[in-house]
Amino acid sequence: MKHAIVASILVSAALSLAGCSEEKAEVVAETIRPVKVIEVAATRTNRALDYSGSVHARREMALGFRVNGKITERLVNIGDRVTAGEPVARVDTTDYVLSVRSAEANLAAAERQVETTALARKRAEDLFARKFSPKSQLEQAELSYSQAVSARDAAQSALDQARNQVAYGTLRTDRTGIVTAVNAEVGQVVSAGNPVITIAADGEKEVQVAVPENDIFAFKPGKTVQVTVWSNEGLALSGAVREIAGSADPRSRTFAVRVSLPDDPRVLLGMTASVSASADDGPSMVSVPLSALAKEGEQVLVWTVEPTTATVHARPVKVADFNGTDARIAEGLKPGDLVVTAGTQFMRENLKVKLPQDALSQQAGTVESDATASLTR
Repeated sequence: MKHAIVASILVSAALSLAGCSEEKAEVVAETIRPVKVIEVAATRTNRALDYSGSVHARREMALGFRVNGKITERLVNIGDRVTAGEPVARVDTTDYVLSVRSAEANLAAAERQVETTALARKRAEDLFARKFSPKSQLEQAELSYSQAVSARDAAQSALDQARNQVAYGTLRTDRTGIVTAVNAEVGQVVSAGNPVITIAADGEKEVQVAVPENDIFAFKPGKTVQVTVWSNEGLALSGAVREIAGSADPRSRTFAVRVSLPDDPRVLLGMTASVSASADDGPSMVSVPLSALAKEGEQVLVWTVEPTTATVHARPVKVADFNGTDARIAEGLKPGDLVVTAGTQFMRENLKVKLPQDALSQQAGTVESDATASLTR
């Protein structure tokens, strides 16, 4: 009987010891799950803008005669190079030459009148000095002389104007450049100011594009854009926005934007070019892979890792949109957060995890840089 009691006690003790060792084994065997994480960074969605235009000279001049007339000569054709002061067209100046002759005759008559009134004034001065004539007669002679001088000056001005009209019968260029357009032919009667010849001045070239009103705020004077020329696929130039139209075209509702180009002999006037720029589309957000998203009821969440304790925590987020492989997060995450990207179905609150070594090194470097910045401040 005594032996049976002792045996029972020994068995109970053995079972108790076995239970304690199992409990200790469970505590020691706490699961530490390795995870794959990413450090989220802020991203800004940029929308690509591409517009086609043509290459123009920065300065183009539409030359026209300063007088009316019938064109008798056109001395240049499209594509010809001209130098400053070179004649490009002429009109018939027969009537203007006749006006010059008439003005010369009027000037000669006015000069004779000046001579006649000068003699009369001299005679009136002598008579008045000898007291043979009243002062009023002298004053009348002086007035007639002044009127004659004024008439002579007017005749001289009329002659100069008539001569200018003759000179204006020859159309000359103001700058050196290339003829890009001819708007009148020999025998055509043109009015003063009508464009006859268009000259593209040598110097800086630019691309003009039409930008719709919903994209115009993406362009600012001085902004750098990429310019490619269709005739040369390997040619890419860095241009700068020079000018933006102050108002939209009333029919197309687009704004004319001029982009200055660097000097390159491979870019010729009239070539087709494309202007590429980008526009910010929406506020700055963070992106995570779709595999990082989990769902609890109606709530979308991600699992973030606290690097100091190596534990995971569920964090609700608000998804802005998807782009096929990633999700843009509008609320819930900030740059620098570590997010679990694989095995989210095995996560639970405060679960111990093992971070990859590169993630730990990167996080330590971030903490150290933040601490250095704080000390610097």
